[in-house]
Amino acid sequence: MTSIPAAHPVPKPAPAGAPHEPYIPATQAPAELTPRAIVLGVLLGLIFGASNVYLALKIGLTVSASIPIAVLSITIFRWLGRSTILENNIVQTTGSAADSVSAGVVFTIPAILLMGYDLDISRVT
Repeated sequence: MTSIPAAHPVPKPAPAGAPHEPYIPATQAPAELTPRAIVLGVLLGLIFGASNVYLALKIGLTVSASIPIAVLSITIFRWLGRSTILENNIVQTTGSAADSVSAGVVFTIPAILLMGYDLDISRVT
């Protein structure tokens, strides 16, 4: 049985007491906060946030979309061309934040309604 070669060689663990070498050296400045990373993060956040709202209202449970957003981000950026690990990090963070906000809203608004408050625009904002 043959093993599948890794896309990037896995580094060996550093011996005890050795200085830490970061994945991205301080001498490099790869793209991080790019418009395409923000747009993709917002789009994935909207999609997963809406599905999280539906799931929470239907069965009372939410799921973390951070890992699926990270996987989709890597896949979509591979289709679009070159990207950096930092751009993928921005997409995952943006999408995860949007997903968390939707979960907070979906459990707060029904509780306010159950307590008998009206949700007119002057009280909500």
